[in-house]
Amino acid sequence: MSNHDAVVPHEDYGFFGPDSVSWKVFLYPTALSIGFQRTVVTEMYEPFLLASVNDTGAVSKRPSLRYDRTLQYMATVTFHDSRSVLKASDILVKIHSKITGTEPISGLRYDANDPEAQLWIHLTAWHSVLYTYEKFGPGKLSPEEEQQYWAECVRAAQFQTINLDDVPRSRAEMRAYYARMRPILAATEATQQHVEQLLDSASTLLPDSVLWWPVAKLTQGLFRRGTIATLPRWMRKMGGVQQSPVTDALVTVTLRALFRLVAQSVEAQRFIIRLGSPLTAPVVDPILCAVPPTNPVVWTPEEARAHYGMVRPVEQYDRIRAARAETSLPQHAAADGSEPLLAFG
Repeated sequence: MSNHDAVVPHEDYGFFGPDSVSWKVFLYPTALSIGFQRTVVTEMYEPFLLASVNDTGAVSKRPSLRYDRTLQYMATVTFHDSRSVLKASDILVKIHSKITGTEPISGLRYDANDPEAQLWIHLTAWHSVLYTYEKFGPGKLSPEEEQQYWAECVRAAQFQTINLDDVPRSRAEMRAYYARMRPILAATEATQQHVEQLLDSASTLLPDSVLWWPVAKLTQGLFRRGTIATLPRWMRKMGGVQQSPVTDALVTVTLRALFRLVAQSVEAQRFIIRLGSPLTAPVVDPILCAVPPTNPVVWTPEEARAHYGMVRPVEQYDRIRAARAETSLPQHAAADGSEPLLAFG
């Protein structure tokens, strides 16, 4: 029996499938590694999101578990079957419903399900994955592929409490979104602490042993410098992380060669994913191994929700807010990242 024979197929192709640009970009080794690390680092500059992360202690208390489960969710939306995506989306909204509190600088309330907060999380992920694909991978997409990529970004946004009218449809609109967000972004001492921890998070994903120590330290150093090389100068200064243009150039050449090497071996990619994010491996394995699903169809979100009797996250969020208003009970940040988000029954 080959290794591929043991791979459990998905029920269907989910919401993208083999003809999607999302699969092309997210399957390249940059996506679920340095692309993801850039995502979580960039997220920390949004004050309300930082407040929720800081209050729950999700990153500081259980960094490897949090990393594993967040990466699993990101891969699930892109690669898993429709039933799994809808269930993950439903559970995520419920978990986020527990996370509310006060942002300490403004004194305003934050809500993890707030559409603006979810939009920031979603767009930093899709932009970071594409940007690292271009910088450390094969390069820019064709104009047609890029148009399709941003259309698929809009589709993926339907699994969060996001106003779809706010989702960029092009690179130019993505730039405009960042320009709109920049005056809102900030870096406190807590921001810088989280940025520092997340820049070094690659080493926490490898086994804690003497044998793995050199690999962990090398990976940590490369990913740290590689992630910083993707950040604009103002964000580096704000976050208290600096490095020279020479370091930027050297780490870019090194990582480009490394990812090109890894991309040539499916087994190497599977091994790395199992090592760094065991929960993500069953999600990505059927795609890497080209194991077709039991029902080779691609769904639209509307078709899948009608089939499984699920409501949209925005409707789910409306119900949560209505119930919250009825009880008038104070809400506090409670979820710490330990919930089995994707532990499907």
